[in-house]
Amino acid sequence: MTAGVAATLARCRADGRAALVGYLPAGFPDVETSVAAFEAMVDSGVDLVEVGLPYSDPVMDGPTIQRAAEQALASGTRTTDVLRIVETVATSGVPTLVMTYWNPVERYGVARFAQALHAAGSAGLITPDLIPEEAAEWHAASDQEGLDRVYLVAPSSSDARLATTAAACRGFVYATSIMGVTGARERTSSAAPALVSRVREVTELPVGVGLGVSDGVQAAEVAAFADAVIVGSAFVRCLLDATDRSAGLTAVAALAADLASGMQRSDASVSW
Repeated sequence: MTAGVAATLARCRADGRAALVGYLPAGFPDVETSVAAFEAMVDSGVDLVEVGLPYSDPVMDGPTIQRAAEQALASGTRTTDVLRIVETVATSGVPTLVMTYWNPVERYGVARFAQALHAAGSAGLITPDLIPEEAAEWHAASDQEGLDRVYLVAPSSSDARLATTAAACRGFVYATSIMGVTGARERTSSAAPALVSRVREVTELPVGVGLGVSDGVQAAEVAAFADAVIVGSAFVRCLLDATDRSAGLTAVAALAADLASGMQRSDASVSW
C-alpha cells in the first residue's frame, strides 16, 4: 500500500532529514523508459515522485523540461498514458503526485480527473498555474476523492497570499526558490531560506523547495532549512544527455543516490 504524502514527510522528519522529491514528465522519452526512470529514482533514494503531465504551453517550465515535454507529446503520450504511468509507479509504495497545468484537467473534466487520479493510486495534484480563489471545483473534487492539493508560492508572494495559499494546501506547500522558469542552476537561491521561514509563519504544513537543485551538495544546502527538496530539471537532463536508454537510467539512478546521500550529511540535519 502506498504511504501518504503527510506520513512520508513525517517519517523523513522523524529520521532527522528532509524528503527527496523527484520529477520527470510522463512519457519522456517514451512511456516504458519513463516508468523505468521513476523506478530507478525510487530504488536509489527518492521519497516522493512527481509525474508531470506533458503540456504544449508550459509557461513556467524552462527549456530542459519543455524539450522533454515536447518529446513526450511527440511520442504520443496522452492523459490516459499519464494515468497508467501513475498507476504503475504508485505500486512502488512511494507517494505519487501529478504535476499539471490546469487546462488539461479542465478539458478532461475536473471531477472525472480526480476520480481517475484516485483510481490510479495518486496521492494528489500539484498545480503551478492554479490559484485557490479559482479552484472551488477542484477543492470539492479533491475532498471527495481524498487527494492532496499542492499550490506554489514564490519570493514575490505577499504575506496575505502565503497565508491564503497555505490554507488551501494539503500535503505540503511548494516554495519556488527563485523567480522565473524552472531549471538546474550552479547555485541555489539565496531567497529560499527567507521564503520558507515566511511560509512557516502562516502554516504548520511541511514546505518543499524546488527549482534549481542539481546535485548532492545543493540538496544538502536546501535540506538544512526545507522539509523536502524537489528536483526536476537535473533528472530530465540525465535522460536528455544520455547516449542510450541504459545510460540514461544509470544516470538517473546515480543522481538520485547522490542527492539522497547529500541530504544525509551532517550539514543537512533538519533545523525545524
